[in-house]
Amino acid sequence: MQIHKNAEPTGKYANLLAAWGKEIPLAGLEHALTHRSWAYEHDAKHNERLEFLGDSVLGIITVEEIFRTFPDSDEGTMSKIKAASVSEAALAIVARELELGKYIRLGKGEAASGGANKDSILSDTVEALIAVTYLYYGIDVTREIVLRFIRPRIESALQHGPALDWRTSFEELARAKGISGDLTYQLHGSGPDHARVYTAEVFLGGRSFGSGSASSQKNAKLAACKTAYENLNQ
Repeated sequence: MQIHKNAEPTGKYANLLAAWGKEIPLAGLEHALTHRSWAYEHDAKHNERLEFLGDSVLGIITVEEIFRTFPDSDEGTMSKIKAASVSEAALAIVARELELGKYIRLGKGEAASGGANKDSILSDTVEALIAVTYLYYGIDVTREIVLRFIRPRIESALQHGPALDWRTSFEELARAKGISGDLTYQLHGSGPDHARVYTAEVFLGGRSFGSGSASSQKNAKLAACKTAYENLNQ
């Protein structure tokens, strides 16, 4: 992706960029804000490649912060804090703080089904914004912006207990009860693309422990692990 420094964003994004903390050229900004549903209707590029990059940039910044902030924490604890701090739900909170939903470019069906307020779409768009900021400004500026939003999520994560990371919490509880084997999922989706619902069933050693549903595969798996943890804890 090539970004030209002389490209200026239009005024309709002024409030978003003020809240974000940096100017982003119009082409890059609108690319980051373009959901695949809008892209398919307009034969344009969507933001999924940016999401992929932004997820990795967010991950290294968050891991570094946790590593420095909690020098006595073990790998398992740090993994749980990270999982909760950059979860879909946590990033959706960031998106709502930015009022990001009103700027995301959605197709007609997705917009009609409330896509602008879906955690999955909001969190993905935050990752895309992180990516385009990284491409334009580099890691130092991106770190400053990311930590302004993620530090409160890290602090909040410390209050979550098992909910820090339902998968890890379930696995740890199962091991403590002598249950062994690989953790796997069965997934299926239903409904139209703009209102897709995924259901996941979690297995450990071939035995089913619970299921859960959500608007993304990632959250469906977490919901299944939450159910599994609660079932096993009883």
